Amino acid sequence: MNTSHHPIAIVGAGLGGLTLARVLHVHGIPATVYEADPSQKSRTQGGQLDIHEADGQRALADAGLTEEFRAIIHEGAEASRVLDQDGKLLFDAPDDGTERRPEVLRGDLRRILLDSLPDQTVRWGHKATGVRPLGDGRHELTFTDGTTVTTGLLVGADGAWSKVRPLLSDAEPRYTGTTFIDIYLYDADERHPAAAEAVGVGAMYALAPGKGIIAHREAGNILHTYVELNRSAEWIAAIDFTDATAATARIAAEFDGWAPELTALITDGETAPVARPIHTLPDGHRWERVPGVTLLGDAAHLMPPSGDGANLAMFDGAELGKAIAAHPDDVEAALTAYEEALFPRTEPFYAEAHDMLNLMIGDNAPSGFLDLFTAADQAE
Repeated sequence: MNTSHHPIAIVGAGLGGLTLARVLHVHGIPATVYEADPSQKSRTQGGQLDIHEADGQRALADAGLTEEFRAIIHEGAEASRVLDQDGKLLFDAPDDGTERRPEVLRGDLRRILLDSLPDQTVRWGHKATGVRPLGDGRHELTFTDGTTVTTGLLVGADGAWSKVRPLLSDAEPRYTGTTFIDIYLYDADERHPAAAEAVGVGAMYALAPGKGIIAHREAGNILHTYVELNRSAEWIAAIDFTDATAATARIAAEFDGWAPELTALITDGETAPVARPIHTLPDGHRWERVPGVTLLGDAAHLMPPSGDGANLAMFDGAELGKAIAAHPDDVEAALTAYEEALFPRTEPFYAEAHDMLNLMIGDNAPSGFLDLFTAADQAE
């Protein structure tokens, strides 16, 4: 069996794992990232993210990538509007130009992180199938091709279904009862003018109890639709998403009677709809200190989307990198310092994430969500 040793092994080349690798590199500490994807461009990387001053932007500053980050900002994308089911405008907030939460494409953000790392930092096509403790804080990773590596510091940055998490916790993700469905429309202004006008220049929200149509205008004249549905796992599983036409029709039927410029964000999609069931770990998920291993991002604190996930993952990565740099000869001191700050820092975000999902498509939608926007606008 082909076995090698790496002092620091990071499982997962998402934003959190890459931020950790970059911050370590800034401090002269090598690390190896193992990623299941066969290459950087083997799949799309999701939509647009708003990067917050308090965490995401701070993490990028720690990574020495503020200038590169500024270069990929989608100008004007912070604009937001809320419509009712008939397409009537209920609230409209333009981009104020402050860039407190500038929007960037996840793929662009991942690219600048990857470009900042030495060659061979990321080992593509390495899907972890198992992890085995070896004692004294050391672990062995096994991959689908049968190769193994040993490490003195293992970091699980491998998302919701982390292979590393079971070393620390028996918690498993549970379905929240909500599924998001992704759809893209291209050349929006020319080919889908009514939908493009409804969305505007930033984000558009059309919400009702149990369901909603949300769309972002992304760079390149693209509209990215997120259909949100409160439906059982069985209901979602009954849709054959391999049949794009039938799946689209089934999803659109949930919005019968809505304004055509809104339902066009579903029916005029130029990509097959992709279902993303929303899962969460138990609120305030934490674990006891286990030598030589820790978690970051969704592997540590999976929760419903609320605009915080990517920011928290990058901040986790930066904080862990700085902790390791501050304790270069004492892994346990570094991990203890990191986790003692991690748990109380992330715990409040669980309630906020559940509250946001409820405001968007809970029983009082869209009034609660509209009140949230109005209050924020008045505070400014």
